[in-house]
Amino acid sequence: MADTIAINTPEPTVNKLPDALDSLTHTALARVTRGLSPTAGLMAWHDWVIHLAISPGKQRSLFDKALDKQQRFTQYALRATATPHCLNCVEPLEQDRRFADPAWQQWPFNLIHQGFLLQQQWWHNATTGVRGVSRHHEDLVTFAGRQWLDMWSPVNFPWTNPEVLQATARTGGANLWRGAMNFLEDARRHNLDEPPFGTEAFEVGKDVAVTPGKVVYRNRLIELIQYAPTTPKVHATPILIIPSWIMKYYILDLSPHNSMVKYLVDQGHTVFIVSWKNPGYADRNLGMEDYRRLGVMEALDAVTAIVPEQKVDAVGYCLGGTLLSIAAAAMARDGDERLRSLTLLAAGVDFREPGELSLFIDESQLAWLESLMWDKGYLDGEQMAGAFQLLNSNDLIWSRRMREYLLGERQVLFDLMAWNADATRLPFRMHSEYLRRLYLNNDFSEGRYEVDGRPAVPGDIRTPIFAVGTVRDHVTPWRSAYKIHQLSSGSDVSFVLTSGGHNAGVVSEPGRPRRSFQISTRKAGERYTDPQRWRADTPLQEGSWWPSWQKWLSRRSSGRVAPPPMGAKAVGYAQIADAPGTYVMER
Repeated sequence: MADTIAINTPEPTVNKLPDALDSLTHTALARVTRGLSPTAGLMAWHDWVIHLAISPGKQRSLFDKALDKQQRFTQYALRATATPHCLNCVEPLEQDRRFADPAWQQWPFNLIHQGFLLQQQWWHNATTGVRGVSRHHEDLVTFAGRQWLDMWSPVNFPWTNPEVLQATARTGGANLWRGAMNFLEDARRHNLDEPPFGTEAFEVGKDVAVTPGKVVYRNRLIELIQYAPTTPKVHATPILIIPSWIMKYYILDLSPHNSMVKYLVDQGHTVFIVSWKNPGYADRNLGMEDYRRLGVMEALDAVTAIVPEQKVDAVGYCLGGTLLSIAAAAMARDGDERLRSLTLLAAGVDFREPGELSLFIDESQLAWLESLMWDKGYLDGEQMAGAFQLLNSNDLIWSRRMREYLLGERQVLFDLMAWNADATRLPFRMHSEYLRRLYLNNDFSEGRYEVDGRPAVPGDIRTPIFAVGTVRDHVTPWRSAYKIHQLSSGSDVSFVLTSGGHNAGVVSEPGRPRRSFQISTRKAGERYTDPQRWRADTPLQEGSWWPSWQKWLSRRSSGRVAPPPMGAKAVGYAQIADAPGTYVMER
């Protein structure tokens, strides 16, 4: 098997002194801002402030709201003085757990947190509904205002946080000393580029990613792992999993109790999974087409060689699902019928509604990201993780820092958190193409995405589809995942909406408490149901969605057979190494 590729798109070059000067300047500035475009922020702020300045009606409405909130706060303060445990004048949002401790109901902290929540409400009113402001700019200004308020929340300061004050009195200040030591330890690890505290308890290949298997194929971009069977007979149809390369593959093979791979193998499936290489400077020119060809198509070639005369159940997670959809569309266009079914786990195909990630995607922001990636040849995983953390800053940034640095309590990591800290890099060309062609231009769903010089269109896909969306997904909102119904009207589509977020909703093993899902199937040619009505009409089921998916897979498999060999040396797919391989170890 060849281990080289041809780069299809020439890398941009800088030939003129003015262009070189611009590139150097933009790169230097992008390093300072960590890839965030100040231009995008200023444009959004100017759009908002100018339109607000010429909207006297909106100004009057905000003035009236300010008076109303001041009156409510004053009345609450008087009631709280007479009746210490009276009802609050404003309640936090359902997902906001910052003020859940009973200590926040004591004076004066009840006044402090109620005043903060009223102010938060007012700023939301101020940044939304201003006539003339573009939707993207409104979202940016609202997001920036929320981040600013979250930073100055009374939870983050010891003198306004009753939980911290109580801990300080109880321990004689030992909590602050432990917090300072935690901060210094985290700073040391960050400066030495070491993994976060607690991740050493989850060693890849020893504690996580331990399902037995063999690497049966390797090229410059992937290792293909085939897992050893655990049943005397297996389903004839093999499964090929394409995870996202934004993450390490073992999100789907964590600990034995919550490994999706182990679950499938124990149910009698022959499972293959792609483990992506963690790219460096030498991989800067790898593009989306290289990922499709080296990642999906060469893995599919290997699976069909090891398990001949069988079609394949293909599974794609997140960005891996997007790439798999592109590959499946190109295969359908070309008459390649090797796929029996598609499973898309929290994967975007239509990017018109990408959720809050769109805050970081416009022409200005992409130009800054490209400048940041230019000299390194890749985007650091730390920067990608930082963007995701900002989308849920209360839980992922401020609450953690308050607990670890002010209360002095170290958060005990579990396997999913340790995996999340195992960041990967993204090649310059691929990341730029992905953001521009899919997120910014939505080329695939609108029929402009070309593979081998011709459009690959999702409407050409005719294989049955099983799609999963998660209720609290900040990366691929479930309504965006639901759009597969519109794009694949010629396919049977089974759609699952499960509790949890982008990762925890997918890693939802049987027996896990407080899990639920909804599922229904739309046959090819049936009328479309909008997502709101679908959710209202589809019964809620308790438990994990995995058994429903496994039954869906097994119904499409052509019986049970003896397990296939591990690899196929005679046709070029010898056993290279034990799972989890070498690429997953690269940092």
